Amino acid sequence: MTRLPGPSTGGCSTAPVDVSVILVNYNTEALLQPCLDKLAQALVGLRHQVFIIDNASRDGSLRLLHERYGHYEIIENRINVGFGRANNQVLERVRGRYVLLLNLDAFVEPDAIVKSIAYLDEHAGCGVLGARLVDAEGNLQPCCRYFPTPWNLFLERTGAHRLFRGVRMIDDFSWDHASPRICDWVPGCFYLIRKEVIDAVGLFDPRYFLYWEEVDHCRAVNRAGWNVVYFPGTTVVHIGGESAKSESELTGGRQISELQIESQLLYFRKHYGRAGAWAGLGLMVAAEALVALKSILLGRPWQRAAERWHEMRMNLRAFRRTGGGRVPAR
Repeated sequence: MTRLPGPSTGGCSTAPVDVSVILVNYNTEALLQPCLDKLAQALVGLRHQVFIIDNASRDGSLRLLHERYGHYEIIENRINVGFGRANNQVLERVRGRYVLLLNLDAFVEPDAIVKSIAYLDEHAGCGVLGARLVDAEGNLQPCCRYFPTPWNLFLERTGAHRLFRGVRMIDDFSWDHASPRICDWVPGCFYLIRKEVIDAVGLFDPRYFLYWEEVDHCRAVNRAGWNVVYFPGTTVVHIGGESAKSESELTGGRQISELQIESQLLYFRKHYGRAGAWAGLGLMVAAEALVALKSILLGRPWQRAAERWHEMRMNLRAFRRTGGGRVPAR
């Protein structure tokens, strides 16, 4: 790994700042300027530092970063180390009272960071804050979420949650999302953390290459006694999946799906033990089989059933590669 330390905002001072922002780039050249320009507007009036970690991009990202954003601290990785590990790289250099993890496909409003920090200043029990997320058309995205389990994922995948009203699902869209709410976890595309929380519990488990790392981290935050809060006082436009798209162009999406499955198994093994990992595997395979059977019975194209068969095989391969959720596969 080669580090190219561009000067942090405010020079080389070791004085505390209000917020340290960390962004991870992987082949998202087209998003750099719109995201970083909006971020700059949102940082006006705040003491800040910005880190941009590039995960061995193959497009023109690095050239653009050094030409236009050399005043930020740019870190170049020779290989793609994944999302969580990339964020972890700069923790020793973070000086902010708060740390914002921001995806490059997430576009903040001019007052987003100021309002979010003000909320945290007023609510000492809040350790992690998430924003109201919408897509490019303004439609609400999942942003106030509850912990996944093998059972609620099975119900969601099969559509059987309508028969089990008492089970808490990962997402609840039955309310207007207009007021702050304590939840289990918030998506990592806009993830504002109190620095003392990181000092107490760390940031991301490096075993997760991509996906589920923020779910795992929020469990640690909860266990340590802080709240995770959904905050609708500002809205973030989140396109979603742009880094994954660049990879799936080469893999047909297979690698991304397998990464999700591997991280899911790691999570279940870590928090529910060996039985949880086996339950996660068994219920996901059963869910895919049920969805395939339903597709056949409804007379839908056989290709849909074949896709479910492929998902079953990916679950089994991921279980084998990770040793039943014990170790990362990459």
